[in-house]
Amino acid sequence: MHAIKEMRANFLALHVTGQPLLMPNPWDVGSAKLFASLGFAALGTTSSGHAATVGKMDGSVHQDDVLAYASGIADAVDLPVSADLENGFGIAPEAVYSAVRQAATTALAGCSIEDFTGDASAPLYDRHLAAERVRAAAEAAHSAESGLVLTARAENFFRGVPDLADTIARLQLYQEAGADVLYAPGLTTIEDIRSVVASVDAPVNVLVRPGIGTLQDLADAGVARLSVGGAFAQVAFAAVARAGRELLAAGSFEFLDAAAEGRGEMTRAFTDQ
Repeated sequence: MHAIKEMRANFLALHVTGQPLLMPNPWDVGSAKLFASLGFAALGTTSSGHAATVGKMDGSVHQDDVLAYASGIADAVDLPVSADLENGFGIAPEAVYSAVRQAATTALAGCSIEDFTGDASAPLYDRHLAAERVRAAAEAAHSAESGLVLTARAENFFRGVPDLADTIARLQLYQEAGADVLYAPGLTTIEDIRSVVASVDAPVNVLVRPGIGTLQDLADAGVARLSVGGAFAQVAFAAVARAGRELLAAGSFEFLDAAAEGRGEMTRAFTDQ
């Protein structure tokens, strides 16, 4: 447990304002090993990417399966791994506490909790209930024997409620409730990102989005961590779909050039693992 606590502390230390930690999101053990072999310093799980591996949409995988997937990745690589625990698998703070306590018993370095209700007609939890949920998560994450790094997510822009003032107010409440890292997925302008970073004291994670600017732009804005979410999983699915359509429609095999490249990457990533 001492080694895990040290790893978690080292993970938090990687979050430096203006020096974004590039944290890709593997959807299975193989992709995790590939990202590790490429030289990334930390990984984050992806709920949408993992759901796709079992033929489901984001948010429809059972809590036990999510934790098994996340802890399996943490066991497979010698890197800090943060688990996407979605909305904590329950409304009540007690449910969130339980989910984070389970995560803390594994080799995971961190986890995230979001304020999305799952109901498109009322997508966000009441601001103060959401803060109590983060407080419960922080209590579980920061217990004496744990030290799990907690990321709290304000889902406004990601769920069709693009209210910057409410996003900032939520993140400020989540910081006060004990979150180590703050995250507002869906932000698409450098100006909004600067406003978020300037309004809080904790490290800020940003999700890559079209038009969001360059890595240097994000560093200059004060971002401390950068995630790709399900994008890499979606890239993999797109590449396979293109290959399948080529075979079906053209009867050609140009996809084998990419297959040879992939085989080399697999050999490099998996040999002696």
